[in-house]
Amino acid sequence: MSSHFLGNSIKLENVYISSTGTTCGPLEFSGPLGAYFDKGYDDYHCGEKSFEKAERKMLRDSLDICLKREKLKPKDIDLFIGGDLMNQNTTVHYLARELPQPFIGIYGACSSFCLSMAISSLMIEAGFVDQVVAMVSSHNATAERQYRYPVEYGVQKKATTTFTATGAISTLLTNKPSSVRVEALTLGKVIDYSQDDPNDMGRAMAPAAYDTIMTHFQDLKRSFKDYDLVVTGDLSTYGHKILKEMMQRNKIDVVRYNDCGCLLYDIQQQEVFQGGSGCACSGLVTMGYLYPLLKEKKYKRVLIVATGALLSPMMSAQKDTIPSVAHAISLEVVE
Repeated sequence: MSSHFLGNSIKLENVYISSTGTTCGPLEFSGPLGAYFDKGYDDYHCGEKSFEKAERKMLRDSLDICLKREKLKPKDIDLFIGGDLMNQNTTVHYLARELPQPFIGIYGACSSFCLSMAISSLMIEAGFVDQVVAMVSSHNATAERQYRYPVEYGVQKKATTTFTATGAISTLLTNKPSSVRVEALTLGKVIDYSQDDPNDMGRAMAPAAYDTIMTHFQDLKRSFKDYDLVVTGDLSTYGHKILKEMMQRNKIDVVRYNDCGCLLYDIQQQEVFQGGSGCACSGLVTMGYLYPLLKEKKYKRVLIVATGALLSPMMSAQKDTIPSVAHAISLEVVE
């Protein structure tokens, strides 16, 4: 094994992206990146009787698309790793009933995309498995019902609110060389700056994003200039601004930086408040939009920093603060 630890970061040599599948809801499909996604749905029920079953359908469709591209069946995969936003990882666990191979459920809130990719990459790099599918999903209606209020209530949203993306992403990672590889990752620490408003996720997550980005740069002796693009996952416009201010106060030269929550929607035209969040937000932007640009060599290296607010509705009701985490993966074109 040629990988090695550098602080909280790990350099990888043998992990490649083989295939991906992306599905999304109507708002994401009609947004600025909609043409990049494999499948969109006309409504939030996706032909199912409940929002929870709709989310599961999206995830199954993304998996089918991903495997079909490589002419594979679920039995051909060594391991599945996935997460979502629902209690007990409902979506991925109920889908896993249909899978004939081992499954690991993970939870990192909205950071679950990068967390699933990171754990999958480590399993492959260590030589334990050859092919892993990392998959995540989120659904606006299921997330609102669990964390805040059912959308049917029509509750007034605060100005700092982010909009949970509706979508699912499945990514096949292998040790077989391809045009794009996972070349490094940084596992984040849980950070809590005493933010306690569940309607202000950007403020809660920005410090975790800052910590992981700076750790990544310090461990690998890099900066923003070493990437064609650095994207955070779910800070959206408000958190995006806070993170930039944190960087600038510490005299960090911020260049080629954006946020997936800002890229996924047309914030001026679509009713998404501050922008996107949710497991599907960073996943859709990364695998639907950025991955094809890497394959076309329009980008050579990008850093994805998925952010997650680890809030619990129970603890929020008790006025506790919101811990957050961010995990990073670096994707690079294979020359």
